[in-house]
Amino acid sequence: MKEFVEYIVKKLVDRPDEVTINEIQGEKTVVLELRVGSGEMGKVIGKNGRIAQAIRTLLTATSAKYNKRVVLEILE
Repeated sequence: MKEFVEYIVKKLVDRPDEVTINEIQGEKTVVLELRVGSGEMGKVIGKNGRIAQAIRTLLTATSAKYNKRVVLEILE
């Protein structure tokens, strides 16, 4: 899942080399900490949060395959 989110976000931002994702695996939960460069948060969140919500929706659908809950934290 980490690679999936990383691929999408790097296409959205102007400085893809500043995108990092930390994946924390738990027994029932996966936490993805997404860090983007300064000023890039708006591009990842999107207007009215639509892009971030779309990414979270895709992660929810994908997580069903692994029977785990996925939490996405977007940090600047």
